[in-house]
Amino acid sequence: MTDDSDFHLDWRLVRANFDASAARYDEVAVLQREVGTRLLERLDLVKLAPRAVLDLGCGTGVGTRALLDRYPRALVTGLDLAPAMCALTRARSRWLRKVRAVCADAARLPLADDSVDLVFSNFTLQWCSDLDRVFAEVRRVLRPNGLLLFTTLGPDTLHELRAAWATVDDRVHVNAFTDMHDIGDALLRARLADPVMDVERFTLTYPQVRTLMQDLKVLGAHNVSAGRTRGLTGPRRLAAMIAAYERWRRDGQLPATYEIVYGHAWAPAQKLVQADAGGVVHVPLSQLRRPRS
Repeated sequence: MTDDSDFHLDWRLVRANFDASAARYDEVAVLQREVGTRLLERLDLVKLAPRAVLDLGCGTGVGTRALLDRYPRALVTGLDLAPAMCALTRARSRWLRKVRAVCADAARLPLADDSVDLVFSNFTLQWCSDLDRVFAEVRRVLRPNGLLLFTTLGPDTLHELRAAWATVDDRVHVNAFTDMHDIGDALLRARLADPVMDVERFTLTYPQVRTLMQDLKVLGAHNVSAGRTRGLTGPRRLAAMIAAYERWRRDGQLPATYEIVYGHAWAPAQKLVQADAGGVVHVPLSQLRRPRS
């Protein structure tokens, strides 16, 4: 039987899906916009005047533009794995000189060390296979005392759809998502300071399961696991899954649960010194202090 420990993302499929969905993404991204707005509001609680901001996983550029509106003096970079999403970000802010869009992998940021004051990431980390690498890259590009602020999806997301498919077969049909505590552990391993996380649950309703599945496809959020079933699902299996989903119908509607994990962490005030490949430690003069007598 397949379980979440066997789940691995196919990054090529992730990129292809979001490329294909870019043109219609904003039509159905209701939850993404609402959560993005709530994430932006959390910046009201911190004193931050960033010179450089990174919108990690910028999508169509909604958050990128909102970040520039909030910090008009900052250079805002939108970064996304999908070229079509980057193109929409450029189009949305084409008259704004302080916005740029870069197509790149979150685990290989094409940015200099200590070059960003704020990394903002809404609904992106769930599509990253290696959180350790992503958080290490975030820490690398953040300036001392820089802030990482993010949302991602927790394991309770789409539990109804996952359970309905489980009555049909033991194959991977729904993406797996990382538990909040495991995300916190990854932040600590990356030596990001004072991580704080909390969870909020949203329930969207649909008249039919097919409507939910269509929305997931437009969002680029349908099954992107390396262990997914290849080819089309047979009509009998699909019909059996749809019938199993009916157990959750209330007041004529079918629910789809989303577990939203909010988190933030800070770059340390001083970058920790590490040894190079030869075991030699390089210490900046700025970190040397004469011992007190």
